[in-house]
Amino acid sequence: MFTGIISKTSKVKSIKSTQGGLFLEVTNPFRDVRVGESISVNGVCSTVKKSGKNIFFEYMPETLKLSNLSFLQKDDIVNTEQSMRMSDRLDGHMVLGHIDGRGKILDIEKEGNSKVFKIKIPDKKFCKLLVYKGSIAVEGISLTVAQTFKNNFIVKIIPYTIFHTNLKYKKVGDLVNLEFDILAKYANQK
Repeated sequence: MFTGIISKTSKVKSIKSTQGGLFLEVTNPFRDVRVGESISVNGVCSTVKKSGKNIFFEYMPETLKLSNLSFLQKDDIVNTEQSMRMSDRLDGHMVLGHIDGRGKILDIEKEGNSKVFKIKIPDKKFCKLLVYKGSIAVEGISLTVAQTFKNNFIVKIIPYTIFHTNLKYKKVGDLVNLEFDILAKYANQK
């Protein structure tokens, strides 16, 4: 489990598609990474396969189908967060790292010192999981929903978050990983 508070970013060193999967190598921004631990990469709960100067991950088809990982290229910047410990503060919200789909950035506008991102929802079934002032994880970042529409939503990003995440590199048309709030999922379970 993660908090959605991005602690570091990493640079993609290599990415290799395999038959039915993907290998990803990123720079290691952490001091204590162990093989087998979970790290969020752009919001995707990722198991460390090998660690040292760089960290290596392997992904299965289901993850690639729902996330933007297969679109990564060498030197892209990804958001990374180590899993939370039970003694950690929950500064963001409960983020599982189980991506629901890819949203498309429809618009980015400046509003005072912040940026406003308008993001298309990948499937209308997710609309019921978005509420005004509710939580959503975009690229693994815990954000507050500022406005909802029929097929999209708006999040407003403070300068600190823009500067410390890969959102500063995003542009209109880019795909972003979305994880809808787990509490909303349970509340809407049938």
